[in-house]
Amino acid sequence: MTLGLAVPFVDPAALVAWARRADAGPYARIGVPDRIVYDNPETMVMLAAMAAVTERIRVQSEVVLAPLRDPVLLAKQSATLDRLSGGRFALGLGVGAREDDFQAVGADHASRGRRMDEQLATMRRVWAGEPVAPGLGPVGPAPVRAGGPELLFGGFARPALARIARWGTGYVCPAPPGYAGALFELVRRQWKDAGRPGEPLLVAQVNVALGPEPTVAEARAALLRYYGFAPELAAQSVQAMATTAAGIREAVAAHRDLGAHEVMLSCWSDDIEQIDRLADLLA
Repeated sequence: MTLGLAVPFVDPAALVAWARRADAGPYARIGVPDRIVYDNPETMVMLAAMAAVTERIRVQSEVVLAPLRDPVLLAKQSATLDRLSGGRFALGLGVGAREDDFQAVGADHASRGRRMDEQLATMRRVWAGEPVAPGLGPVGPAPVRAGGPELLFGGFARPALARIARWGTGYVCPAPPGYAGALFELVRRQWKDAGRPGEPLLVAQVNVALGPEPTVAEARAALLRYYGFAPELAAQSVQAMATTAAGIREAVAAHRDLGAHEVMLSCWSDDIEQIDRLADLLA
């Protein structure tokens, strides 16, 4: 099992430093979250900057809210990132839950699942070099890997998970171990039922904060702000956040025992020293 790192909502220039330091450590990938109505950098732009200053680590959207975007442009951005990174780009996708993000870009919230399925078909045509409309030429560049970059999906609902077997490479699971096991099993079963060879990549997520009390306090406050639209969820997320060496080790071990191939450590404080603390802790 490998470890990944999901960055906090901080200044874009600071996140370039996060990427450089993570690239020098034991992490397999670095993830960038996606929102519109929030004080965060645009995900694809941020990932391009990270890809340019790293050599080894995979760069991943954690996850891009596809229904907020034009599919042809998203496919072109993804293929460009894939080429820029030398095949180190992983496209994580989700439908999104917050209505304000949809209102901000004039997208319909109610039809987001259906729109995403349509988008995936379009993106696959782009990556295959096929025209997206009669009389048009192909939209390049071609991705490094035939068929498109590594494609992961996040979510909880059965239709969301079904997209993994139909379109994807694997699953980004934000659920704690008590719920993740059943979700992993469903994804594996859908994968087998679809006749896919091998098994899906299973990527777990754990909210963490490791360091002095100001670091932990900042992380808790950031998590409360992020889930402010759902106070009960916010409180549960803060309570479940792993903030001690023992707690982080236990969470990682629990996901490993469930069969996760990778655990993403989601940092909520801008204390960059967490990168080395977590690496040393889990070495």
